[in-house]
Amino acid sequence: MTQNVTKNMSIAEVVMKWPETAGAFMENGLHCYGCAAARFETIEQGAMAHGVDPEKLIEAINDSIKEE
Repeated sequence: MTQNVTKNMSIAEVVMKWPETAGAFMENGLHCYGCAAARFETIEQGAMAHGVDPEKLIEAINDSIKEE
């Protein structure tokens, strides 16, 4: 599997580049992907703040990109 998204990328960067990933963020409890913090918060930081396994979140995000 080629990973497009990594845990060190900002949440906003990912959603702007791949809008189809918004659903993966929502389904995993990160509902504020469009908030101000999302601009500088990494996926890993957001996941940890919401009690989500970063690796599972990355997998869901990359799966949503492959589906498009």
